[in-house]
Amino acid sequence: MPVTRFLITAGACALVAVAAPAVAQVAPAADGSDDVIVTAARAAQRADEVGQAVTVVTRDEIDRRQTVSVADLLSTTPGVTVTRNGSLGGFTGVRLRGAEAEQTHVVIDGVRVNDPSSPGGGFDFANLLSASVERVEVLRGPNSVPWGSQAIGGVVNVITEAPTEQIKARGSVEYGYADTLYAQGGVSGRQGAVSAALTGGYLRSDGISSAAIGTERDGYRQYGATGRVGVDFTDQIGLDLRGYWANSKTQTDGYPAPLYVFADDPSYSTANELYGYAGLHANFGTFRNRIAFTIADINRDTYARPGATPSPFRGRSERYEYQGEYQPLDQVRIVGGAEHETSRYRDATLRRSVGITSVYGELIVKPIQPLTITGGVRNDDHDTFGNHTTFGADAALALATGTVLRASYGEGFKAPTLYQLYSPYGNTRLDPETAANYDIGVQQTLLDGRATLGATWFHRDTRNQINFRGCSRAEQTTASSICVNRPFGVYDNIQRTRAEGVEFAIGLRPVDALTVSANVSYIDSENRTPGTAFGSDLLRRPKETAAFVVDYRLPFGLGIGGTVQLVGDSFDSDSYGNRVRLDGYALASIRAELPLGDRFSVYGRVDNVTDTRYQAVAEYGTYGRAAYGGVRVKL
Repeated sequence: MPVTRFLITAGACALVAVAAPAVAQVAPAADGSDDVIVTAARAAQRADEVGQAVTVVTRDEIDRRQTVSVADLLSTTPGVTVTRNGSLGGFTGVRLRGAEAEQTHVVIDGVRVNDPSSPGGGFDFANLLSASVERVEVLRGPNSVPWGSQAIGGVVNVITEAPTEQIKARGSVEYGYADTLYAQGGVSGRQGAVSAALTGGYLRSDGISSAAIGTERDGYRQYGATGRVGVDFTDQIGLDLRGYWANSKTQTDGYPAPLYVFADDPSYSTANELYGYAGLHANFGTFRNRIAFTIADINRDTYARPGATPSPFRGRSERYEYQGEYQPLDQVRIVGGAEHETSRYRDATLRRSVGITSVYGELIVKPIQPLTITGGVRNDDHDTFGNHTTFGADAALALATGTVLRASYGEGFKAPTLYQLYSPYGNTRLDPETAANYDIGVQQTLLDGRATLGATWFHRDTRNQINFRGCSRAEQTTASSICVNRPFGVYDNIQRTRAEGVEFAIGLRPVDALTVSANVSYIDSENRTPGTAFGSDLLRRPKETAAFVVDYRLPFGLGIGGTVQLVGDSFDSDSYGNRVRLDGYALASIRAELPLGDRFSVYGRVDNVTDTRYQAVAEYGTYGRAAYGGVRVKL
């Protein structure tokens, strides 16, 4: 059932809220709750002290929704659009408020994991599975002051399972459509001064054909593990070690001869991702300090066919950082730090590296009890592009009535990647991307915290956005053009793009057994360059999205639930560079879980219940109806 248009009004949002929900906004803390956000200022803040738009996904939500891919869960959160290139394991991009997928800054356990070996320096969410994830915070809007480069669209902060005080273990195994097997488990605990958590997972699936016209299934396989170790030397001084590893193999499709159209072929790719964090923390009263070394190492290889010589892509980022936090008064906090990052890129013919040194500072003040104001500044000294300064500020007013008013201004900065500068399609004339964002929001808690309503308006202007474009024959023969000897295209700056929209979110818990939430987003993202397709919609950005989720637990313990996701029309380009329209669509899923005693449960779900046929990316296939079932244990 295609969905071509739907209108967003406050009244309509209130009407559909009772139908079902997506991941709800963080409940405001004006009622005394202990919700804490760490992504906005890169330091812990109560939710009602944060002036930026943040959505939180917890482990309980992941288990209740029976989610395997983190991206699938994010796709039902406000202001977020997710596209996957075909089968499980195909490139998966997460766009925040209409920004590019490469402008989403991704952090896993304090490590910045955007891939220096990918053309746009983005993070591929295809390989991020839920086995080890305890919490995800999604901040929408530029936030370069605490996080630095690439946070133009926003920040996705992934936190894996933390050590527990008591020894605990959990695990699950499920099987379903396309011979899919997913097994995952974890154990955590503390012994004296040492605490640790270890998780592992395995996924295997025959998948579907990545090419929409194909018939051959493209399979996927991943081994993964995470670990966290803490050592308390004293009550105030300790060591933190964190590691994340994923090894994946993805079968793909390509452009086989003689037709050279996107279709079945024997190509495949492998990826080995290793992220590590080693840090010391030392707290002296109200003066808290942290020093750390982080590393992100990504090795990718693509193969035209089994036995062929691989095309290697190697990306590596090493970061040294210090962050301090000082609270001279109850009403004043100062957060600041210094960092140096070296990024390296290597393929079969190119080897490049670049460094960036940064300093930043933030001031968080409460001039009166209900009001929190945060302001900050950052300077990045890039080896190639020199110094760049960004600013940010936000305010949150938490009233005793359960109302939280929010407003923020944030800037973003992203230097061109090494691939965009020096590859065969590179352009050394590129300018860095910059962005400025304003948003205003309100959130209201009612019925003693059992109902939460929120709305946010935002406006973002991005300058010098980098895009890949074709080269005309005339440009290829013009001496001053960047297209000389570039018959297949080149990276270039778009002078200006704009994204503007509104986000609505509602969460209801009328009784303890029933949870209902909904969100609706309208995002208008356009190329605003005068004289060059002025006002045209950016690709793969549906204007309208909505998600509705409901879960209910019956008196004898059976939990049932469902999700409905609506995506409006969008545009994309085909293999020949032609602009094509993709119809909107609606997807529905149902699920159930039955406990068998205190430690075991069985569960199952059916995705795309109506077997809807749709496309999220031009020429790529999508999943039809698919059923899965499994067993879960907690010890």
